[in-house]
Amino acid sequence: MAELKIGTCSWKYESWKGLIYSDLAAQNYLKEYSQHFNTVEIDQWFWSLLTQNKVLLPNEKDVRLYADSVPDDFKFTIKIPNSVTLTHFYNKDRTRLLKPNPHFLNAELFNKFLASLEPMGEKIGVLMFQFEYLNKQKMNGLEEFLDKFEPFAKTLDKHFTYGIEIRNPNYLKEPFFEFLERNNLAMVFLQGYYMPPIRDVYKECQSYIKSTAVIRLHGPDRSGIEQKTNNIWNKIVEPKDNELNKVVEMINTLRQKEIDLFVNVNNHYEGSAPLTIEKIKNQLKAM
Repeated sequence: MAELKIGTCSWKYESWKGLIYSDLAAQNYLKEYSQHFNTVEIDQWFWSLLTQNKVLLPNEKDVRLYADSVPDDFKFTIKIPNSVTLTHFYNKDRTRLLKPNPHFLNAELFNKFLASLEPMGEKIGVLMFQFEYLNKQKMNGLEEFLDKFEPFAKTLDKHFTYGIEIRNPNYLKEPFFEFLERNNLAMVFLQGYYMPPIRDVYKECQSYIKSTAVIRLHGPDRSGIEQKTNNIWNKIVEPKDNELNKVVEMINTLRQKEIDLFVNVNNHYEGSAPLTIEKIKNQLKAM
């Protein structure tokens, strides 16, 4: 049977007390989290490019703690460090590109990252390459992106499942989908960040999805919803019921096609990821 795993983007939120957590003093949020959900997205290792000459990789102690905190059937989706996915460095106010990142798509650095995850073993679900919006200063277009990524893709350890998240709407066309298929890479569908609705994207690429997909639910206005919630994430403040209905239909379609599917919900989508997941699960039960 294909897997359907639904969880949140990160897990340590004190405002989830009563929704997920009973005793905040217990400290091991992940252990209690894993009693409610069977997957979670790890975002913290993404921010790895500290300076032009220093790269931060996961701490072995943290990796082992996370692995030991969850059941055997739990799976992590992990964002790959931006030391591998960021094309250029920025100055402090991010208004001007400085110079190319020498670590971009560096296979040796990536393999060091993989080695650091060894304690997680079979609990790794999907390793996700997340690329920011690539303007013409960073990448001439989809053809150049594929020319750079394809040789790197051929070096990847096939023991793992990898996904690609693109934030250029104009890249989401046949050559990109063909690239994913021939390299056995999962499509990461991003709802939000000014990307087209994932249901529309799915209609374009459904014939290319063979084994695994990831859906990440984010809202379009991160700062706006933070102001509404004051960073307290225990209520739905921006309901997206009509949009969510279409997402659930897509989830159900992928399940019927026996696609392994990971759904990662962010607090910024509606105001409370656990409550959004509750809505998703209730709709799926009703189908």
